[in-house]
Order: sequence, then structure tokens, then C-alpha cells
Amino acid sequence: MNEIRNQIDAEEHSCCCGGGATAEKASETAADTARILVLGAGCPKCRALEQAVKKALEELGVDEPVGHVTDYAEMANYGVMSTPALVIDGKAVSVGRTLNAREAQRLLKEHL
Repeated sequence: MNEIRNQIDAEEHSCCCGGGATAEKASETAADTARILVLGAGCPKCRALEQAVKKALEELGVDEPVGHVTDYAEMANYGVMSTPALVIDGKAVSVGRTLNAREAQRLLKEHL
């Protein structure tokens, strides 16, 4: 049932960063397995947060995938009403602001 819903969502919505339905479906698949998630529609602030998190992980020497959730209903499941947001192990640890790599690194150390 979820697969059908995801397929319909992917067809009806496209990412604001121009990724289209294919990029959104791929990100939802990654989000299903990732411990670290960026929540946001794909705007420049959301992409900047994702890049900061990836840089922080690289600097820490941690090999973890970063998922990106673009579906607003799924974001609400995390209690997030403002984006961008960073979720680690199912808990929103930063909401409504774009972190730099140092800030992301601090949160990753605390929550991983």
C-alpha cells in the first residue's frame, strides 16, 4: 500500500530543485533506510543543510547515508512544521535553520 502511495505522490509532485519525480522517489527510498535525514522541499536552504551534514560526516570519518524527505506529510510525522530540519535516528535535532558543518558535526557527535 505504501509503495502505491509513494508512486502516486512521485507522479503528482516534483521537487522544487528540479529533480522531478525520479529524484523524489529515490530520496524516499534512501529515507526509508537512512539514520540521518534532511527534511525539506529541496530549496537552497535544504540543499545547503544536506551538504553541511555530508561535509560534517566526512570530517568525522563516518560513512552514513543522508536521506532527504520532501513529502510534507512525512515531515509532519517527525513533528516538523518548519524546514529545513535535521533528523537523527528518528528524532528532530534541528528545525527551521540551516546549520553549518561545525554545528552539524556537534549534533552528529551527540546523537549518533
